[in-house]
Amino acid sequence: MLMRTDPTQWSRLAELLDGPAPSLAAMDAYRLGDVVTVELDLPGVDPTTIDVQIERGELRVAAFRRRTAPENVQHLIRERTQTTVTRRIMLGDVLDVEHVDAEYVDGVLTLRIPLRDSAKPRRIQVHHREDAGRTAIGVDTA
Repeated sequence: MLMRTDPTQWSRLAELLDGPAPSLAAMDAYRLGDVVTVELDLPGVDPTTIDVQIERGELRVAAFRRRTAPENVQHLIRERTQTTVTRRIMLGDVLDVEHVDAEYVDGVLTLRIPLRDSAKPRRIQVHHREDAGRTAIGVDTA
């Protein structure tokens, strides 16, 4: 249903080129009933910068985290960089990408993706007939 893609090779390349490397958003994904839920950690991002796109079966999430320290300060420790937080996920064709629900609460982006109707389990009714119309092979009824 879902397949992760790992952009860490691009992050390493960006670090080598001395540019800002995008940060990979931590993720959980699970299915409950007919809905797949994806939760992405996006702490400290401005909600207006969250961009969620689905194209050709790929879910792309990007958000920008700004530095919060005032200008011209002397940093004693600086581990929280200004960066773009990203995640890419390949979606299976059993998911209904036309009806995705997205919500950002307390630094977590939650995406709910329902299953397509054609992918939902369904019961098949079995019809049966009595012995009417059956004839025995090789039996003479005269």
